[in-house]
Formats: sequence, structure tokens, C-alpha cells
Amino acid sequence: MIVPWLKALHVIGVVAWFAGLFYIFRLYVYHLENRGEPKVVAVLEVMERRLYRMICLPAMVWTTAFGVALWSLDPLGYLAAPWFRVKLLGLLGLFAYHGYAGVVRRRLLAGTCTLTSRGARFVNEVPTVLLVLIVIMVVVKPWGG
Repeated sequence: MIVPWLKALHVIGVVAWFAGLFYIFRLYVYHLENRGEPKVVAVLEVMERRLYRMICLPAMVWTTAFGVALWSLDPLGYLAAPWFRVKLLGLLGLFAYHGYAGVVRRRLLAGTCTLTSRGARFVNEVPTVLLVLIVIMVVVKPWGG
């Protein structure tokens, strides 16, 4: 009876986390393209801070907590499954992306960001690729389930 609730709460966190991760680099694109507009940059900095700290970070913690709760029900069984190990690799990539978003935010604030708007547009596609990988691993379980 608890498993469906854990799954539901985990998925709710995933949706919120990805929503934030999909949008954060879009804000960075606007920030980079408007560096010469102090009023625009000031608004974007507030939006970036709130998105990162009030949506992305709590959603990541929520997702991780309920994911670990699910994993703890059969840790060795999950680790034995190839699809789960690939999912974990995708998840590590997602944590790295999340961390990099924080690094870019700090660099934008400090005025030391060397990322171009084109580069930010490219980086913005990373969570989509990771989402596709993770969902296929969890739903299809291509190497046994």
C-alpha cells in the first residue's frame, strides 16, 4: 500500500524538479542577451534565485528522498537490474546539471560568466536528453525488469 504513495510523491518531485531545470538555462539565455540592461538583469537575477532556491533545490531534495525510500525497499534487487544502473547514471548527470546551473548563476552574479547565450541554449537541452533516458529506463526497462 505504501509503494504507490512513494511512487506518486517521487514523480511529483521529478515533475517539479524538471520544470525548474528546463527553465533555469532559458533565464540564463535572457540574462546573457541583456547584460547591458541593468533593470532587466536585476529582474532576471531575482527570477533565477527564486527558481533555483525555491523550486529546483527543494524539488531535488524531495525527489531524492522519495527515490531513496523506494530504493530502500529492495536495494540489492534494484542494483542488480541493468536498467536501474543506467537510470542512476542519468541521475548523476542530472545532479551534475543541477550543480552546474548553480555555478553559472553565481558566475552571472559575479560578472565572471564566460558562457554565451548560444552555449546556454545548448546546455538547456541536457535535461531533455536525461529525461528521455531516465523515463525509458524506468518504464520500458530495456534490459529486464
